[in-house]
Amino acid sequence: MKQKTWPARSDGSRFLSLPLSKIKGPKFPTRTSTRQIRFYTTRPSDGQDFSALPYDVLTKIAASFSLQNLRAASLVCKSWSEALKPLREAMLLLHWGKRFKHGQGGVRPNLDKALDSFLKGAARGSALAMVDAGLIYWESGHKDKAVALYHKAAELGDPAGQCNLAISFLQAEPPNLKEAVTWLYKASIAGHVRSQYQLALCLHQGRGVNCSIKDAARWYLKAAEGGYVRAMYNVSLCYSSGEGLVRSNQLARKWMKRAADRGHTKAQFEHGLALFSEGDMMKAVVYLELASRAGERAAAHVKNVILQQLSATSRDRVMLLADNWRALPSSR
Repeated sequence: MKQKTWPARSDGSRFLSLPLSKIKGPKFPTRTSTRQIRFYTTRPSDGQDFSALPYDVLTKIAASFSLQNLRAASLVCKSWSEALKPLREAMLLLHWGKRFKHGQGGVRPNLDKALDSFLKGAARGSALAMVDAGLIYWESGHKDKAVALYHKAAELGDPAGQCNLAISFLQAEPPNLKEAVTWLYKASIAGHVRSQYQLALCLHQGRGVNCSIKDAARWYLKAAEGGYVRAMYNVSLCYSSGEGLVRSNQLARKWMKRAADRGHTKAQFEHGLALFSEGDMMKAVVYLELASRAGERAAAHVKNVILQQLSATSRDRVMLLADNWRALPSSR
């Protein structure tokens, strides 16, 4: 379910994807809400009884809980402990499913066993297991089954399920753009960075919502601040061109370097060019070498031109730096 980094441009120009005249679109709230779950092991002072909460309501609320939050909720009272038992079992099944999927912990990769574990976890009400089972179905071509699981997880409030459901709507034939944007918005305000990036793309392209480069840039920035590499690159372009954000070469360079250091190929190429223009040949060649190794042909040409100006010792040093380079962690 790969998505393009920057909206396509019919004329090939990097910054002319949208007209720069006054573009009006919906105003989205910009505050991301982070759910902080607090549990109390004693009853509140007003005498309300925790055990009175219906089991089905409690399990829906807890469907997207992490194992840590499930354990904490299970300590609230005996009734909650009993109600959440299926979800605790689902977390164990989820754990084994991931081990089978990725071949971890001494277990050989086995997608059939992984799917079986995820489906058993999903049957116990875990939205997390629903998403993982949906991913296997999607990757194996059973997209209808995947979408059904994504929809269940999305209805339970799981941001990853909401994001995957939205992307499935975007990729459908014909696409259901308005429904996609609705789910992306829900996941975005919950702080899901991939959803924030996808919502920004929709705003940038006017897919399912009125075009608004200003709102698009705002969501790109939120996703970038959350560690999403493609958003970092797009934020750099926004600052560089003045589209949606106040033009700032300093901030453009900052975000381009952040994307480059996290393995974004185009960012490595462009950051290498910027370093070359400043006369920092050694660092420029390192980034250009990384970009060319990832398939950026134009980077290879510029790199070779610079290498001819370096001594043999410097060339060896540059290749050693490139060989030992490791990308910084990111949210993809």
